[in-house]
Amino acid sequence: MRISDDRYSRDRQRFDLALRFIHHEARTRTIRTWTGLTDDRIRKLYRSYIAAGSSAKVARHRGKSPRQSAYFTRSPRMRHEAAVLASVCYLLGVMPATQVADAARHLPGMQRGEALCEAFETYRRLVPEPRISFEHAVFLIAALACGDELRAAHCIDCNGLIVVDRLAMNGRRCLACEGSPQGKFGF
Repeated sequence: MRISDDRYSRDRQRFDLALRFIHHEARTRTIRTWTGLTDDRIRKLYRSYIAAGSSAKVARHRGKSPRQSAYFTRSPRMRHEAAVLASVCYLLGVMPATQVADAARHLPGMQRGEALCEAFETYRRLVPEPRISFEHAVFLIAALACGDELRAAHCIDCNGLIVVDRLAMNGRRCLACEGSPQGKFGF
């Protein structure tokens, strides 16, 4: 095997991952961070493979990526969806085993990016009418890995994984336990 064969395989993996990110409507900066491709190369991939060859258009979002952790804790449904997504991310190895100080810089990479796509696709199959976008998913894993604003905890009744605001005193039950008589009365 020649050295160039390895390089071709790595480049092909980067392009494939970038295309998956594009299909999930990731912003150019997010794709660049996770794949290492240039902005120009990402735009060319979009034009060549998505815009020209597909009848279903993929939206290209502009501007800054989401950065508000309250998005995931604002309603019981969002807390539930965030917990489902976080659980899948932990199961597929997207989340690091320990907290990471600069998660936005240390998490991105090819292997974790592929696992992130798998986790997001699984989340979309598990949740009817999902509300968390791919960009929000990227922010969620970075926020949980860092642990400054959000953290993963366990429901005090069933021990299921939940996503909680690090500074909030309430919200230590999952959606299922909040609605059950046992969860309401603490039996």
